[in-house]
Amino acid sequence: MITATDNRKVVLIGTGMVGMSYAYALLNQNSCDELVLIDLDKERARGEAMDLNHGLAFSASHMKIRAGEYSDCANADIVVICAGVAQKPGESRLDLLNRNTEVFRSIIGPVTESGFNGIFLVATNPVDIMTRITCALSGFNPRRVIGTGTALDTARLRYLLGEYFSVDPRNMHAYVIGEHGDSEFVPWSQAMLATRPILEICEASGNGCCQEDLDKISEEVRTAAQQIIKAKRATYYGIGMAMVRITKAIFGNESSVLTVSTMLRGEYGQHGVFAGVPCIVGRNGVRRVLPLNLSPEETEKFNRSCETLENSYRELNLL
Repeated sequence: MITATDNRKVVLIGTGMVGMSYAYALLNQNSCDELVLIDLDKERARGEAMDLNHGLAFSASHMKIRAGEYSDCANADIVVICAGVAQKPGESRLDLLNRNTEVFRSIIGPVTESGFNGIFLVATNPVDIMTRITCALSGFNPRRVIGTGTALDTARLRYLLGEYFSVDPRNMHAYVIGEHGDSEFVPWSQAMLATRPILEICEASGNGCCQEDLDKISEEVRTAAQQIIKAKRATYYGIGMAMVRITKAIFGNESSVLTVSTMLRGEYGQHGVFAGVPCIVGRNGVRRVLPLNLSPEETEKFNRSCETLENSYRELNLL
C-alpha cells in the first residue's frame, strides 16, 4: 500500500490537448509528486513542462515536472497514454485502428523494456480496443491495464440526472456501460437517486417523469462528444479530469467504484473483451469487476456492445 512518504510518479505519453488537460488537472489537484512528459515532438514536451512549472508558485502542489524519455518509466507508478493519430478524411475506422496500433507498438515496447512494472492508464480512442491492444502488447496482468472507458460518460449522465431531478449529481447513482462509443447504454434498472430506484420515482410521479425523458438524457450523453466537437473541434477538459479521478483512486488505494475499461473474465458472460463497467479501483489497478444485475433487455444490449468491440479487435489480426 502506498504511504505518504512514497513518491507518486506519473509518466504521460502524448502532450496533445487531452494529455495536457490531464497534466494541468494533476497539478491543480496536487495528485502526484513527479510528472514526466514524453512526446515524439520533444521540443513541445519541454515547452509544456516549462509552462506548467511556471504556475507552481500559484499552486498548493510541489510537483516535479519535466520532459523525459522512455527510460523514465522504469520506476513510474502509472504510465498514461494519450498518444495517437487523428482520423484522415475518408479513412475507415479499421485503417485508423491499424495506424494507432503501430503507434502503440512504438510506445509499449520501450515502456516495458525500461523495466516498468506499474499500471497503464489508456485514454486514446477507441479506448476499449486501444486498452486491449496495450494489454496484448505489454503482456501485463489485465487488472493493471485500465482504460478510461465510460468514466466520463457516467459523469455526464449523473450531471444531467442531477439537473433533471434538481439534486446534487453526487447523489445520483447511475452508470453508462459497454463500449465508449455508439453502442454504450444506460442500464436504467440499476439507476438510483440516493437509495431509491429512478424507475420507481418515475412510476410514482405520473407525468412528472417518464421513460421518454430518460431516453433523451441517455441520447444526450451518447452524443455529447459530437456536440462538443461540433462547437469547439475537440473534447479534452472532461476526460482530463476523469483521468485524474482514476489516478487519485490508484494512488489513494481508494477501492472506489469507477466505470473504467477492463478485461471481462466471465463477468456478464463475457471473456477477453475490454469494456466499460463498474470496477473497484485501488493501488494495484482493478481489484475486481462489480457486476450489475441487468434486466434481460439490458443484458442483450451489453452483449451487442461487447460483440461490436470483439469484432473490431479481431479485424486487427492481433490474436
